[in-house]
Amino acid sequence: MEPGDAARLGRGRAARALPPRLLLLPLLLPLLLGRGLRAAASASSSGAAAEDSSAMEELATEKEAEESHRQDSVSLLTFILLLTLTILTIWLFKHRRVRFLHETGLAMIYGLIVGVILRYGTPATGGHDKSVSCTQEDRAFSTLLVNVSGKFFEYTLKGEIGPGKINSVEQNDILRKVTFDPEVFFNILLPPIIFHAGYSLKKRHFFRNLGSILAYAFLGTAVSCFIIGNLMYGVVKLMKVVGQLSDKFYYTDCLFFGAIISATDPVTVLAIFNELHADVDLYALLFGESVLNDAVAIVLSSSIVAYQPAGLNTHAFDAAAFFKSVGIFLGIFSGSFTMGAVTGVVTALVTKFTKLHCFPLLETALFFLMSWSTFLLAEACGFTGVVAVLFCGITQAHYTYNNLSVESRSRTKQLFEVLHFLAENFIFSYMGLALFTFQKHVFSPVFIIGAFVAIFLGRAAHIYPLSFFLNLGRRHKIGWNFQHMMMFSGLRGAMAFALAIRDTASYARQMMFTTTLLIVFFTVWIIGGGTTPMLSWLNIRVGVDPDQDPPPNNDSFQVLQGDGPDSARGNRTKQESAWLFRLWYSFDHNYLKPILTHTGPPLTTTLPAWCGLLARCLTSPQVYDNQEPLREEDSDFILTEGDLTLTYGDSTVTANGSSGSHTASTSLEGSRRTKSSSEEVLDRALGMGDQPVSSRGTRLVFPLEDSA
Repeated sequence: MEPGDAARLGRGRAARALPPRLLLLPLLLPLLLGRGLRAAASASSSGAAAEDSSAMEELATEKEAEESHRQDSVSLLTFILLLTLTILTIWLFKHRRVRFLHETGLAMIYGLIVGVILRYGTPATGGHDKSVSCTQEDRAFSTLLVNVSGKFFEYTLKGEIGPGKINSVEQNDILRKVTFDPEVFFNILLPPIIFHAGYSLKKRHFFRNLGSILAYAFLGTAVSCFIIGNLMYGVVKLMKVVGQLSDKFYYTDCLFFGAIISATDPVTVLAIFNELHADVDLYALLFGESVLNDAVAIVLSSSIVAYQPAGLNTHAFDAAAFFKSVGIFLGIFSGSFTMGAVTGVVTALVTKFTKLHCFPLLETALFFLMSWSTFLLAEACGFTGVVAVLFCGITQAHYTYNNLSVESRSRTKQLFEVLHFLAENFIFSYMGLALFTFQKHVFSPVFIIGAFVAIFLGRAAHIYPLSFFLNLGRRHKIGWNFQHMMMFSGLRGAMAFALAIRDTASYARQMMFTTTLLIVFFTVWIIGGGTTPMLSWLNIRVGVDPDQDPPPNNDSFQVLQGDGPDSARGNRTKQESAWLFRLWYSFDHNYLKPILTHTGPPLTTTLPAWCGLLARCLTSPQVYDNQEPLREEDSDFILTEGDLTLTYGDSTVTANGSSGSHTASTSLEGSRRTKSSSEEVLDRALGMGDQPVSSRGTRLVFPLEDSA
């Protein structure tokens, strides 16, 4: 056999020994390669499609963000235009001397017009997807993360929607944008309104009627709250009988409504009083009550919310829970008061012991931030920011104001006045807007009519009885015409609205909000518009000088020494101040004013001798120099000479008018030579700065009774 044949035979045997599928490999290889190439091409095209889809989603997200930004701008522009239109109309009304409608009423009317346009004149620009059921959860979450095709999206809780309103969820994005978070009202709009009330307080007539104001604000608000709450509970029972109550409405809900609706805001009446220069004591009573009862109402509502009886029935009366709520009320109010006063004191010390007055811009900025932070600090600590910022404003006006430079004094006054004006008109504009844009209104004619009757009876039940008891101890009685005017002036406004809109989650709270809105409309438009005719009908004095005292009453005081009507006027002014304030003023004038401000007598003359080093450190150099003492332009307190211990040169005049080592005449001669800042404060407060010093020799024999 040839070698070539053997080789061919070997190759043939090997070929016959290979498996059949390996023999097909040369045929299958091109097919497999083609399929792999097509698969790779398909994967490549899928990746490109995914990238294109992601890019489209990002582009859509950017467009949505741009659209949302545009809608935010439109909503804010709407309110700015509303305020602009209101200001121009206010100017027209003042120019034409129109008084039947106040600026807040105008703001509400313009808000209503814009609300109607937005509700019925703008098409639906948004939509909502299908509802997703979460039957495994037994409560709602404030933040929800949803996994959609591997991407997580965050959703926030907007509130509960009733079963009958699922298909009527707002689909107009513009209307959604103009519906603000309630916290905006509390944290941004309310602080300047409340602070301005305390900072611009006219202390002279306020402290003259301090006892009466405290009685109306505390006792009156509490009485009004419980009367309205109990009457509304009867109305709710009636609604349940006639079948007009579709959900739960507890007794505590009625008391909560009584608390929030007891917050009066006679801004319209007070503006007309100020323009017409109505009787200053009536103005002080109304203004003081409205300022303090806002604070009382918000603390009272918080205490009612905190009412939690033991046992299964969480809305039944429980004595322990009741007294616990009373304790919460006292704790929140006292804590908020302390926090506001302490913040004012700290600001006064900072402005006194630093040279910030050399930089008015920094001084004004610090004053603004410290004042606003009081509200937020109180809320963060669990207290009430309204109470804290109110008493912070009073403390800042009494102490810090005296340490500010002339530029800062003007700037702070004007800054908070402008903020107060804009914030208040913004709230009233939003009230008109909310009547058509708010999505959770519950209109109940029986509840609304019952609420009007209840607030009328509640107002009457605390004005007339309290006035009767207060007149038993007052020299200048609260006349029937004053009482009728106070009864008529029980308007509701920004505070009641802000408290009502803060929680609209339940059926009861939604009904309260709707009713509160209608009550504010009625009182501002109807009662506010009738203020001028009511003043004329009740024969209340108008065109009164704010510094003018009431006509003298022969039984109210007796002048033993002194000459001239100015001497009698000064002593009558001192006599009329509330006894509580007269007790406070001595301590404040001798110790707190010298410590916290650049005014007052030197602490070296009022503190014990062993405190000499501390007294010299805390007393301002301006007091020692005494060449050009800082003027307390905002000091219009009522002073009582009998409550002061003043040092005139080498002589000390004590509380009863007796003198120390020298006679009173000697001390007066010394006072002519060197006039201390204490004397000038006394002169200015009594309105006797231009009179001879000897006129202060008048002594008064006070009657036994004291004004409230």
